[in-house]
Amino acid sequence: MEFLIHFHLMAAMAWIGGSIFMFVLGVSLRDKSKQQQVYPNIGPIFGYFEIVSLIILLVSGILMADDKGLFYGLLDGDTSPIGTVFYNKMMIVLFVIIFTMIHFVVALKTNKKERTKLQNFLSRSSSLMVLFLNLVVLHYAIMLRSMLN
Repeated sequence: MEFLIHFHLMAAMAWIGGSIFMFVLGVSLRDKSKQQQVYPNIGPIFGYFEIVSLIILLVSGILMADDKGLFYGLLDGDTSPIGTVFYNKMMIVLFVIIFTMIHFVVALKTNKKERTKLQNFLSRSSSLMVLFLNLVVLHYAIMLRSMLN
């Protein structure tokens, strides 16, 4: 099972690095015409790449957590430091998945179309939340890994 950490880390680098890249791209492309040239072309490719990364993260994370018996602690209400860190990480991951789904649905429905103000708000705010929560998940992952070693 130790090989899974390599898949998990590679997927995490792609997932978090991609979020940071898209954030920087969004901040630096202020011109609406440039955004309309870039996002419809790279958005779908990037989105599917990120979904694959997320699936790898979830599958490898579930397998590693099961191997370490962390899910049993969740079910038993484990309040030890490791149980609390794992619980917190899982809650943040749940919110990352929810915000990712919101962003993905809006992006699919509006690709190469003009967005309403609500769609713009949902897309941008969910994307920003995913970026911020990714960094929180990374923090908990580092804590968890150091506790397990």
